[in-house]
Amino acid sequence: MPGLWLQNFKWIDVQEYLKKDDRIIIPWGSTEQHGRFAPLGTDTYSAISIAEDASSRTGVLIAPPVWYGWSPHHLVAPGTVSVRPEVLAEMLYDVIKSLAKHGFKKFVVINGHRIVNIPWMQIAAERAQRELGVRVVIFDPAYMSKEIVDRLGFGPVGHAEEIEISQMLYKYPELVELSMARDNPPKDKPLYHVDPRSPKDTLCYVPSTERDMRAIYEATGDYITGRPTKASKEKGREYHEYLVKRLIEVLDALKQGLL
Repeated sequence: MPGLWLQNFKWIDVQEYLKKDDRIIIPWGSTEQHGRFAPLGTDTYSAISIAEDASSRTGVLIAPPVWYGWSPHHLVAPGTVSVRPEVLAEMLYDVIKSLAKHGFKKFVVINGHRIVNIPWMQIAAERAQRELGVRVVIFDPAYMSKEIVDRLGFGPVGHAEEIEISQMLYKYPELVELSMARDNPPKDKPLYHVDPRSPKDTLCYVPSTERDMRAIYEATGDYITGRPTKASKEKGREYHEYLVKRLIEVLDALKQGLL
């Protein structure tokens, strides 16, 4: 595995690492359906790949990835695992608390599960900063790629759309069966725009119901939103490398005390 993974270290190795660095990356995703053509672990693979490449270039340690998120709407499809957000918030807090006890002080949580994971991550991060005296930042690819996705010609953020699948084609092509993908272009909903780069007025995001998801399946034969057939390895490489560059900037800023 590329990158420096905590689970591959011995405790004496961690002790030596902490003598020169107090930063650590925590990749967090989900295990949920991503259409009939992409793996359930897509969100976690995204977070892992960004963490690995940034770690390889900076020497910053990575905590073991967490493969579960809040995915109640995706329980409509087999294989999905959804954990209650209050449980996830407690888990993230406990992970940070454990690592902080030994001297880690600067944490970057990479969220591979889009906007759904953010609320409970914010709650855990605020508590950790207030109670433990550490610094926690949340790195979300959708929010950290707003300056490049239009240039790459990507459509709106959806689910298993060309953005996610392009990155998967670049990093894990063996896990994607693009020939099985069918597009389900997102429909404009008045006063409801979940893409972080949208300038339109919007209500706040609430996960869909299983009834909503079944309606998507009845109309399209799958549970995705977007145009995965437009995904490409080339765009995935540019998108991924942009995110890695951004993460390195975040890590450098933390080291310098600028965040």
